[in-house]
Amino acid sequence: MSDTSTPARATANRSTTPRSETFAQYISSQWADRVEEVPELRPLAAAAARRRERISALHPGARLIIPAGGPKQRSNDTDYPFRAHSAFAHLTGWGADSVPGAVLVMEPSGDGHDSTLYFREAAGRDTDEFYANSDIGEFWTGSRPSLVHVSAELGLETRAIGELATVLETTDATTRIVREADRDLTDQVDARRFDATDVDAAFDADLERDLSELRLVKDELEIAELRAAVAATKHGFDDVIADLPEVIAHSRGERLVEGTFNRRARAEGNTVGYDTIAASGPHACILHWTRNDGPVVPGDLILIDAGIELESYYTADITRTLPVSGRFTAIQRQIYEAVLDAADAAFSIVRPGIRFREIHAAAMAVIAERTAEWGLLPVTAEESLQPDHQYHRRYMVHGTSHHLGLDVHDCAQARRELYLDGVLEEGMVFTIEPGLYFQPDDLSVPEIYRGIGVRIEDNILVTADGAENLSAGIPRTADDVEAWLRR
Repeated sequence: MSDTSTPARATANRSTTPRSETFAQYISSQWADRVEEVPELRPLAAAAARRRERISALHPGARLIIPAGGPKQRSNDTDYPFRAHSAFAHLTGWGADSVPGAVLVMEPSGDGHDSTLYFREAAGRDTDEFYANSDIGEFWTGSRPSLVHVSAELGLETRAIGELATVLETTDATTRIVREADRDLTDQVDARRFDATDVDAAFDADLERDLSELRLVKDELEIAELRAAVAATKHGFDDVIADLPEVIAHSRGERLVEGTFNRRARAEGNTVGYDTIAASGPHACILHWTRNDGPVVPGDLILIDAGIELESYYTADITRTLPVSGRFTAIQRQIYEAVLDAADAAFSIVRPGIRFREIHAAAMAVIAERTAEWGLLPVTAEESLQPDHQYHRRYMVHGTSHHLGLDVHDCAQARRELYLDGVLEEGMVFTIEPGLYFQPDDLSVPEIYRGIGVRIEDNILVTADGAENLSAGIPRTADDVEAWLRR
């Protein structure tokens, strides 16, 4: 990486940027004029406007501040790749091409709100920032969009970020902010609010809750994005299977699986929606195994939990468990088909009107039945399913489903009565992902089970009269998985 002379970075001891007036005049001259074409309104913009109207109705008279957030430090003067806060993307339609530090302000006006997007434009060539500031200079980060460009594309009024200070000066007790998005901005808002009132951090919880609940039901454009994310993810799994000989040959084959999938994610989307889990052999029993530093050994299973996030930030979340050698052993197939039956039982009940928690219950009934049938439980399946027993949960401690959308675990601040205890509605999208995990040192099961972990995860859309498995095109039965590997 080349050096930087950004004042905000700890690089003053190694900066070589010329500072003479002669250089400044020379580098600011002899540039061709740029003609910026005004873009068309992007499809997600109209949907974002409708979402703003819904949030406006829930918070009459309150100023709402929804920051995109800024870069997050990885180490010293390097950052993680920037990703705008999901609530900001949802209310603006601005995804992977959004710029750090942008802020959406919804100002009370009449019976609703006027929305304005504040962000930092390109540094002009009449300043030294366009070549000397590695945060915003186009020599470092490329050109930035103009206010006119973004306004046309998103259908929003836009203003320079410098004008946000005037807004903040009038902050009062009616202002609400998405706290986790931008800590510096939140501190500025708090300093002004807390001087005048006794509000605390919980003051903003209603806004964050409502923004989460706004995403519980997806519109047609969101569903189309999720379909595209699933399709791209299918290609990622195909790539991994094609690379299996090389994966098996490497001492850290799990890393090759991760790299192969991530390559597809960058080619067809923005990135991965979450850290890829490439868990081979006993690593499949570790639910969030992301070190991915182990070998991929023929005879073992490899559990791959991965999803591609599109430029819009909508992400898939798929898990498939594959026999590395191409064929399941008898015990692997037995466990795999039990998990598949649990997934199918959960899917079979999905329709508008049932409660979200019933999906988990349907899957657990099968898990309890099979583990009891195999002699792994000290009680019957019926007894194990009682709330004060739950012996079968030793082999599946996680839940069966979570909502999916802009975040892999979407709608995280929604109230329990609308999430776990909520009633399903047409347009909801969530996962169904039962599993069985027999730890390598678990003495409660026969040795033949130990070290085997299986999870099958699909992305489910609630339809008017039932449900659609958006990821049904990714092989999921044992026979189809074996055929997939042969191909």
